[in-house]
Amino acid sequence: MESGVVADLKVHSQHNCYRLSPEQMNAIQDKSVSVELTPGTNVVKLCKSDVAYTTGTGAKAEPWVLLWIYGGKVVNKKTNVEVVATWASLNGYDDSLTMDVIEPATLCAFLFDTNTGNHSGELTLSVTTR
Repeated sequence: MESGVVADLKVHSQHNCYRLSPEQMNAIQDKSVSVELTPGTNVVKLCKSDVAYTTGTGAKAEPWVLLWIYGGKVVNKKTNVEVVATWASLNGYDDSLTMDVIEPATLCAFLFDTNTGNHSGELTLSVTTR
């Protein structure tokens, strides 16, 4: 794409959606690390990561994590929409997710990758309720 050229990408809710089966959702929930969110304002932040792209090379991975929040009512403060389930990602150390938890919910944190055998290390999230 040329510099200065604007491209509009239209993502269709049916044609561009990768459907996760109930079994895949259960697998995500089983594989992830989770915490129960209590009512109030909850802030999730990526604090630390020592995940390496290729074990033994020292090449660091950019800090990111995927979040699946479900089972109760929450309001993502970026969108101000009340939902019973939502996805979010944290991309870098300055990123955070602030949400009002109306009803207790479960937050699952996990990573996606095509090859998990060449990684090592872990990342740390903080979840603070105010």
